[in-house]
Amino acid sequence: MVEKVITLENILLLDFLGSGNENIRQIAAAFPQSKIVSRGNEIRIQGRAPEILRINDVINMLLQHFNRFGHITPDHVKEYISLEGVPFEENQKNDVIVYGNKGLVVKPKSPNQRKLVEACFKNDLVFALGPAGTGKTYIAVALAVRALKNREVKRIIITRPAVEAGENLGFLPGDLQEKLDPYLRPIYDALSDMVPSEKLKFYQETRVIEIAPLAYMRGRTLHDAFVLLDEAQNTTSEQIKMFLTRMGPNSKVIITGDQSQVDLPKRQKSGLSESLKVLKDVKGIGVVNLSGKDVIRHKLVKSIIEAYEKSEAEKKQERDEYIRRKGKDEGTA
Repeated sequence: MVEKVITLENILLLDFLGSGNENIRQIAAAFPQSKIVSRGNEIRIQGRAPEILRINDVINMLLQHFNRFGHITPDHVKEYISLEGVPFEENQKNDVIVYGNKGLVVKPKSPNQRKLVEACFKNDLVFALGPAGTGKTYIAVALAVRALKNREVKRIIITRPAVEAGENLGFLPGDLQEKLDPYLRPIYDALSDMVPSEKLKFYQETRVIEIAPLAYMRGRTLHDAFVLLDEAQNTTSEQIKMFLTRMGPNSKVIITGDQSQVDLPKRQKSGLSESLKVLKDVKGIGVVNLSGKDVIRHKLVKSIIEAYEKSEAEKKQERDEYIRRKGKDEGTA
């Protein structure tokens, strides 16, 4: 029988141990062959060495989480216990991006979402491309919130072009901000999952978190910020160039877009497509392509996307065939 004593220093015990030591009791229930007792600011573990090491890892991860986020819930305890068998050092690379409200755990749910997270850690500028429902915007918002919580940046700036998706913006009621709010709703929804409502309101009032149309970015230098440009397929070449040149020191930028849903006027080239060609050889830029396989909405969404992709491919084939025939006819005239 081996005994290990962990001393909790500079920690509010109730917040860490839980009401009635609920968090510690949950750990004890997960490791029934060991005895775990909390007295004052000490946690005593008795049992066999391999299991004590595992319990020690779990508690260390919880302490690290507590020091970073300021609270521990039973869901957090369950999450870390479920990582059993993974060495503590490797757990620092676990998939959890951020812990949201009411025990929500935000993590990548597909291989390509995981690639997006890894690309963000490795690059200061990342393009996340893919159809609706692939979680590219949600993951990008989670990465921004994570960076703010970790004090890696001082603010979050989220923007998107004010382009009408088959609707007339001018006929919507209210001032410009009220007209734009429906277009920014997905961003607000994602933030509401990850930041408590009162804190989110405070962040917006103090401009720690800023959500604004792309036109408001002109003339600014965005430093010490995590910047997200959403719906970038609806930017013009001039707009996306303007945005890309706003990057300042200690900035991280994610640009998301769905090249199959361009709402620009006909004959207006998407700035997103052009920027991908222009920047393809520039080092330090990550590009992640998500597909229908990454869709995490209703199962029908994936089928709908596949059907539209098939239809677009058939239309392209018909256009190419028409151009080929037309060129052949003109050549024989």
